[in-house]
Amino acid sequence: MIVGAGPTGLFAAYYAGFRGLSMAVVDSLPEAGGQVTAMYPEKMIYDVGGFPAVRGRDLVKGLVEQAAPWNPRYLLGRKAEGLRSADSGLEILLDGGDVVRAGAVLITAGIGEFTPRPLPAGDGWLGRGMVHFVPALDAHAGQDVVVVGGGDSAFDWVLALHPVAASVTLVHRRAKFRAADSIVREAQRLGVRMITDAEVSEMRAGESGELSEITVQPKGSDALVLPAQTVVAALGFTADLGPIENWGLEIDHRAIAVDSKMATARERVYAAGDVASYPGKVKLIATGFGEAATAVNNIAVALDPDAHLFPGHSSNVE
Repeated sequence: MIVGAGPTGLFAAYYAGFRGLSMAVVDSLPEAGGQVTAMYPEKMIYDVGGFPAVRGRDLVKGLVEQAAPWNPRYLLGRKAEGLRSADSGLEILLDGGDVVRAGAVLITAGIGEFTPRPLPAGDGWLGRGMVHFVPALDAHAGQDVVVVGGGDSAFDWVLALHPVAASVTLVHRRAKFRAADSIVREAQRLGVRMITDAEVSEMRAGESGELSEITVQPKGSDALVLPAQTVVAALGFTADLGPIENWGLEIDHRAIAVDSKMATARERVYAAGDVASYPGKVKLIATGFGEAATAVNNIAVALDPDAHLFPGHSSNVE
């Protein structure tokens, strides 16, 4: 059983099939892809081996296709609420009362359940002109877009929207950005308007009832009125592991402690990807892929002691 259908979980489904294991994949989100699908399907990802750059949705599509020959059973839009031991191994309790039995569990839940941080002036505007993520860039073609935030995600949206929107403005409540210098410089090179030490104080609808303009209040200066049909509130998010925290695992700073086999403190329960924690951990999608393979190979041996830990290279399989 794989808990989490993000990139690490999808690669784990492929690798489990390669090892001859049957698997089910459960995720509370309605689509495969985890945070990539929910938060940044249109953003380019640069740290996956073999791809100079790959769009989030295209990466997910490829991972789903890679796993497809092994017929994973997807349980999407379902939450894994409990885990208990049984004579046959483990039982995962899903919302609604369903029970899935498994010989082992691999948790690839990313950052867990995430909630976007609110934009105070945006209260009541979600879905009416304010968004936290941009599932489709084309939906904002020709619009005046204001991105609120100063981190990597805010600048990623700025750069992604710049070619399609009529205008893109960044508003940040501090003078210093938290984003990587390289993407800040790229936004500056493109001439993106950046208003710092300022906050969005009001959002207003036009005659059609749709968002038409916002008021930005810089510190110590007069308020600015900007046209805006969309506000992207990229203020980060809060996250927690939800029910997983009560599964008898060792939790380390909202992550699950694992050993070199990706095994947790509970027998036959493993973790990989951003949810896994060990000294020197680097949270990258590429890291998650390797951890998934390590976990699945060790699960194969745990389920069948006569199995080889290293099954050979996948390129040798016809």
